[in-house]
Amino acid sequence: MEIKKTWYKEMAVYQIWPRSFCDGNGDGIGDLEGVLAKLDYLKDLGIDAIWFSPLYPSPNADYGYDIADYKDISKDYGTLELFKKVVEEAHCRGIRIIMDLVINHTSDEHEWFVKSHDKDSPYHDYYFWRKGKNGKKPNNWKSVFEGDAWEYDPQLDEYYLHVFAKKQVDLNMDNPAVREEVKSIMRFWLDLGVDGFREDVITYISKREGLPNGAPLPVGTGLEHYTNGPHVHEYLSEFRHDVLDHYDCFTVGEAPMMTPKLARTFIAESDDQVLNLMFHFQHQEADCLMTDWIHTPFNLRKMKKAFSTWQKEMYGDAWNALYLENHDHPRAIDRFGSRKYHKQSGKMLATMYILQCGTPFIYQGQEIGMTNFPFSSMDQFKDVVTFNNAKVFAKIGITGDRFIKLAGKCSRENARTPVQWDDSANAGFTTGTPWFPVNENYHEINVAAEQADPDSILNYYKKLLRFRKENEIAIYGDYTEYYPESSKLYVYARSYEGKRLLVVCSFSEKPVRFTAPEGFDLTNAELVMSNYDVPYRSNVFITKPYETRVYLLG
Repeated sequence: MEIKKTWYKEMAVYQIWPRSFCDGNGDGIGDLEGVLAKLDYLKDLGIDAIWFSPLYPSPNADYGYDIADYKDISKDYGTLELFKKVVEEAHCRGIRIIMDLVINHTSDEHEWFVKSHDKDSPYHDYYFWRKGKNGKKPNNWKSVFEGDAWEYDPQLDEYYLHVFAKKQVDLNMDNPAVREEVKSIMRFWLDLGVDGFREDVITYISKREGLPNGAPLPVGTGLEHYTNGPHVHEYLSEFRHDVLDHYDCFTVGEAPMMTPKLARTFIAESDDQVLNLMFHFQHQEADCLMTDWIHTPFNLRKMKKAFSTWQKEMYGDAWNALYLENHDHPRAIDRFGSRKYHKQSGKMLATMYILQCGTPFIYQGQEIGMTNFPFSSMDQFKDVVTFNNAKVFAKIGITGDRFIKLAGKCSRENARTPVQWDDSANAGFTTGTPWFPVNENYHEINVAAEQADPDSILNYYKKLLRFRKENEIAIYGDYTEYYPESSKLYVYARSYEGKRLLVVCSFSEKPVRFTAPEGFDLTNAELVMSNYDVPYRSNVFITKPYETRVYLLG
């Protein structure tokens, strides 16, 4: 099968959540000066693009995902001129820049929303302002983050819609003027040299006409009326044809409740394609039900089924976005690996997903195996989602230490602790007081220590990314899974232009007997990656804890 080759399929992307990446001015908050100082580190790691979580001015109700000005840089992070320097210096190193585009909602402090309080202003129709019905709210929709989805303004005697936090006000994308604003935002950043966008909850931007009541469910009420809404393809196609097609750029959408079949309607390579890649959440449900907060024991078969389904459904005319961690989920080693076998499981997990077919995304700190934070009190939390869930779980009697224990396992704040650069004060993140406490294990887990250790997770990531870059089979090869019913082994093969790659990953600290699949003679294969010193090649072996092996066959 002929696969279309293009630059965005061959790159490895590094996500920076700027507030916690690196502080360059000593105020305790990560910034663009810190990013500039670490560009050579990212180049050495093997990164081809940086995805910035929002850098825009924001009151930080949702730490940047509530934008107050789409065409500027938050003073917390620097200036527009400094951002231009980051783009220039990154490009000099062959690193592209991807901006987070958040157009489902703005901050309630955005100029548009402030002006929308005037009923006679054209900005009033930029948002969903509605009268109540029979003394009640306009409909029964629930917010994903914060109570009901409607907030009352007594001066207007109207409600505004917020699918997320109260300070994240939903834009009315049905208004052509709003869509023109979005196009202007895109052109602004693309003209500055940005290479693409990660589009936040992009499948939420079209709401069903009339905003009808949702099904009477206790959680998620109304989702069916704005998830993959009636005009979402139309609007994304408009953005593509009017703006994106005129630049050498790419887009990756974020889409809750996405399936492979539905994803193909967005990303299949055809004249109707509206996005290049799609982030989904199905493999993230391997240890939970729908949300990280409804925790279940890790189920490898569930994870494998999700990965394999997307691999099979996308191959040939659509492209996968591969990830294990981002700013919205706890750390992967604590979810799918082992603290006891920290180094081994960190390497195995990297191998497992990066060698699949797709563009790999690496979240800051993942490459050194950062772990969850040891939360011990409620005053350590800062996230609107955590505080909302504290109220939700209190209704079923989960409070106090029980809730803190749950949040310590499930909160996305685990991914937002400062990056651990060395073993000096504050892990080298800042010379000031960090905005969020540094994980106490930074003395053992930090970049400097792993740079000095040839056997570290960090150096393994470098080797793995270099192997992928130098071997097209690891990029464009097809995918076949073996032993799908195994609850301990994840085994798959890639094949391309007469070569085959066999990837073996153990998710167990106990020994597991492995037999090479039929047709694979490992005694004549090249062992190209492993997280243990493997002294021989054999078609049958007993795995070590969280072992991974990658074989290349001619």
